[in-house]
Order: sequence, then C-alpha cells, then structure tokens
Amino acid sequence: MTTLQEAQQIKKMTIGTDKYPMPLPPKFDSKQQQQQYEKQRLAAAFRVFAHYRFDEGLAGHITLRDCIDPDTFWVNPLAVHFSKIKASDLVRVDHKGNILEGKHPINNAAFAIHSRIHHARPDVNAVAHAHTTYGRAFSALGQLLQPISQDACMFYENHSVFDTFTGVVADLSEGDMIAKALQGHAAVILQNHGLLTVGKSVDAATANFVMLDSCCHSQLLAQAAGDLKLIGHDIATKTRQMNGSDLVTWGNFQPMYQVVLAQDNSFLD
Repeated sequence: MTTLQEAQQIKKMTIGTDKYPMPLPPKFDSKQQQQQYEKQRLAAAFRVFAHYRFDEGLAGHITLRDCIDPDTFWVNPLAVHFSKIKASDLVRVDHKGNILEGKHPINNAAFAIHSRIHHARPDVNAVAHAHTTYGRAFSALGQLLQPISQDACMFYENHSVFDTFTGVVADLSEGDMIAKALQGHAAVILQNHGLLTVGKSVDAATANFVMLDSCCHSQLLAQAAGDLKLIGHDIATKTRQMNGSDLVTWGNFQPMYQVVLAQDNSFLD
C-alpha cells in the first residue's frame, strides 16, 4: 500500500519521526485477520459518513474488495442507517449479484455502480458514493473542480465528470460508463447526481470523499463571491503528488476513525 518513496516524502514533512515513528497501515499475520480488520474499517467508514450527515434515505454506499476472494466485495445492508452499521451487518456479494454472506438485501444501484468499478479497476479496493448537499449542488454545474487551494489540488487532473444522467442507476451498462469516466483517477463527479471516490483502502476512499465534498463546498462559496484565482499547473501537480499519495489519503482517515471510535465503538462488532 505504501511505497518507500511516499514514506520518505511524508517523513520530510514531519517533525520528530526518528523518535516518534509516524503511523503506517498495519500488516497482518493472516488473510482472516486482515478481512476482519478491513470489515471493521468499512463499518467505521459508514459511521464517518453519518457524522458528516452524508446519509440520504436509501442512497449512499461504500464498498470494499474482499481480501480473501477479490472477485467479491462487501457493501452496506439496505435501509440500515449509517450510524447503526456494524461489521457483522455487512454483506458480501459477487459480480453476478449473488449474496454470499450477510442477512440483508443490498441497494441495486450500489451493485450496478460499484461492481463495475471493482471489475474495471483492480488497483481499487474501495469505492465511496453518496448524495451530499454540496456534492449534488456542485454536480449540477457539470464542471471539474479547480485548483483553488492545497486541498483541491489533491483532485487536480485526478478526477473527471460523468455527464450522463438517465435516472437511478439500475443496470450494469451505466455502471460500466461510470467506471470508464472514472478512468485512472481517484474521483468522478456524477453530473446531476453526486460524488464518487475510490482508493486502495477503505480509509483512503472515505477520506477522499470527505475531502472532495469539502472542496465542492469551498468552490461553490468562492464562485459565488467572485472570480477564482487558480494555482498554476506545476505547483498544483506537485501538491497533488504529495497530498494525493496513498499514504496521505490513508492517513487523512485516521483522525476521523478516532472520533467515531470514541463516540460509539459498536461498529467493531
């Protein structure tokens, strides 16, 4: 997950790493241990979404590729509020839509979108999507985020716009189109719909989503106030290489995890 180059870059930005080692993604003794850990992180991701009020009825889903059977993925159960989801509530499904583990039905749109992205992007282990207030508002503009801040640079030349809306996603063909629009990027703005982010870990995909929604909010405010002053290409690219790295995007989730863990750790069950 973390390259030596990334770790060295982060170390340059960190004071005291020789005496106080910086946090890194864990290593596991077995796939079973990894699976349980990752299910708990996925459950925590839903608590984070609930904390940010990213819930909207039956809409919204986060998926995680299973580490034991990579052709399957875990997803949230239908009609269970994000703030109530536990690791034991999660549902594992294959790319044909067969439920392999779990006691609940799942959202058809979640399957149609996420299964095709997991299929098309073997480098992606997690996908996050929700209909947030600022995501919906920004998606109605049909435009890319601009590099107006350090945080927005994370998505500079690292996201795209899917400009086709045909209603609620119900079949795999539209999921394929979204996966194609995503390209090799970390995010896609679904026009007239919402936001979607991906990552090599559920931690990264979730943190990317929170950041993307925040950046949409910032640009909406800035555009309403006046003309945008953009960061230049070279600086925006350099900034993205740092704050869009696997290690930083994973790290961005850790404070969020600490908050939901302190609030209610029942998601671990």
